[in-house]
Amino acid sequence: MEDLRAILQQMTKRFGFLNKTCCSVGTVEVTLIQSHILYEVDRQHQPSMQQIAEILGTEITTFSRQVQTLVDRNLLIRTPYADDRRIQILSLTAEGKFVATAINEQMNVYLDQVFSQMNDFEKETVIRSLKLLNESMSKVNSSCC
Repeated sequence: MEDLRAILQQMTKRFGFLNKTCCSVGTVEVTLIQSHILYEVDRQHQPSMQQIAEILGTEITTFSRQVQTLVDRNLLIRTPYADDRRIQILSLTAEGKFVATAINEQMNVYLDQVFSQMNDFEKETVIRSLKLLNESMSKVNSSCC
């Protein structure tokens, strides 16, 4: 049987998930988790900090530190929710939107290059397999570590 962990580890390495800094846009460098935060805030409509932390499966204290770093770097804004000031709503600044869009475009170019190495059948098979793997992973109650 194939060493599945080795396959996943190699894919993780090739995606750059093990790098300290995953993405850069001009002089702005962001970590992997910061990239995920920007991506999810951009995708959601006025998300709360708790919503994004849950989506990313991140503990709120760790998440709060990352959010504060993004706020300090003028990429993200935290605004108290009008009905309950304990809830913080996240939104991208203009620079944050620019960085999130640029990172998304970089990732899409990379994925286009990866998939261009495959024929249509292989591409469809990989996408279908990734969806199946993702769905199966969502049914397991715990992470690997």
